Amino acid sequence: MRYRRRTISSATSISCGSMITTQRSTTRMKPVRWIFFRFLVFLPSLLSGMVLLESGCAETLSAVEDNSTFLFYLENDTFAGMDKHYTNAVKLSWISKDLKAYNQNSTLPEWARWLAETTPGVRGEGFLHNFAFSLGQNIYTPRDLSVEALIEDDRPYAGWTYFAAALHSKNFNLLNTLEASIGILGPSSLAEQSQKLFHKWLDDEEPKGWENQLEDELGLMVTWQRFWRILRSSFGSRFGCEIIPHAGISLGNVLTYANMGGEARIGYNLPVDFGSSLIRPGDGTSPPVGMRDPRISPKSHFGLTLFMGVDGRAIARNSFLDGNTWRDSHSVDKKNFVADISFGMSVVYRTVKVTYTHVYRTEEFIGQDDGQVFGSLMVAVTF
Repeated sequence: MRYRRRTISSATSISCGSMITTQRSTTRMKPVRWIFFRFLVFLPSLLSGMVLLESGCAETLSAVEDNSTFLFYLENDTFAGMDKHYTNAVKLSWISKDLKAYNQNSTLPEWARWLAETTPGVRGEGFLHNFAFSLGQNIYTPRDLSVEALIEDDRPYAGWTYFAAALHSKNFNLLNTLEASIGILGPSSLAEQSQKLFHKWLDDEEPKGWENQLEDELGLMVTWQRFWRILRSSFGSRFGCEIIPHAGISLGNVLTYANMGGEARIGYNLPVDFGSSLIRPGDGTSPPVGMRDPRISPKSHFGLTLFMGVDGRAIARNSFLDGNTWRDSHSVDKKNFVADISFGMSVVYRTVKVTYTHVYRTEEFIGQDDGQVFGSLMVAVTF
């Protein structure tokens, strides 16, 4: 059994020409590079604070004082007829009601409220605030699940089970999220048992290579994300469109990367939130932001939205490819630039928002035969 150690390189800024690094993928992924080029050309004006909100839309934000939001996520490559690489993830999240100050939440211990009040980057004049807590599990496998031996040129078997706590600070145009995650990578994540049980339910072939998974390791990660609402325009009484870019950074022994991207959406009774959410550190953009959201508005309880999104990451560390941090383990040569391109639809009915997102992810490691497609289902209930 051969193990390889990989030197972790420093993250560099994303350049549109380096999103796809191999000659083979450069030829195939020209549309991806074109999309990123167009977005990056637009980014300087975004970061300089340009706001293109239609007159009347940049309203004073009213607190959603009596409503918390519960979110359930399921991501799986079965939606695309696959069973490999990033193969399954589940996540449960709870996001508190809007608070004018973090110390309004008397259910939290005093030290937690003090920490929230003194943490930089999540406060602002006139901002509203939320606490968020999440529990999740991600599962990664090589392409061929029928092989018991180590597949040296494919990604390792790996599982990641974690708990995350986040602080959200927002106004109508801006959302800042600071999230800390702690979890376990390796056999104690119970990813092997989860996948085998799922395959048994589906009467599918049992994965045979989990003896080669990464070793147990404590994982720590801190993530900061910012979302901007730079355009919200209405046509007619109920239809509208939006553009919501984002950027952020994640630091830790599990994942270390910088990212940026955005989402454009159009629809009937658009939700007043910050777009669709995937299972990514620092997400959780789907709770209503203000009383005009159809989930809590007295005027309408139905909405339909179509959207497209893109996210690019410059990656310095990915334990699911680089292997264990403190000991020798199976690893592959990761690609330092990875992109997700997505599209989907969300439906709001009364207090429930259901979103399906179809995601294409570019190759993550050298030797990967193609990019990956997976589906993401999210159900958000505001109560």
